[in-house]
Amino acid sequence: MRTYGVRNRKAFTLVELVVVVLIIGIIAAVAAPRMFDTASDARQNSTRQSLVVLRSAIELYNAKNNGYPTAAALKTACKDYLKGPFPAIQIGANQNDTVVASTQNPISTPEAGGAGWVYNQTTGNISVNDATYIIW
Repeated sequence: MRTYGVRNRKAFTLVELVVVVLIIGIIAAVAAPRMFDTASDARQNSTRQSLVVLRSAIELYNAKNNGYPTAAALKTACKDYLKGPFPAIQIGANQNDTVVASTQNPISTPEAGGAGWVYNQTTGNISVNDATYIIW
């Protein structure tokens, strides 16, 4: 005599596996963009911090020497006020540590030449030489 009822299962059905794979796929699709943006956010935060440090170094130089350094001498003038090398830009089109002079006050548009930083030696203002980030 056969008894119908509860079977003793030892594996998952194909439907159960498909449902689990779909749920994992949906979670990955939602979470992946957030995980991949962290590198971009880190580069932006690093550049912001470098900008704060440079502005402080320029103001320390000004307080000690009663004037701002020229754009050409900025890297060597700030050497005593920076721990480590002159910072390079980590975002935008010009990812380098070069400085270009500007007469804009305040600096509102990028300067040509491919430099990473744009600097007004009259006011001591320094900014990122990229249209997206110049307002920092």
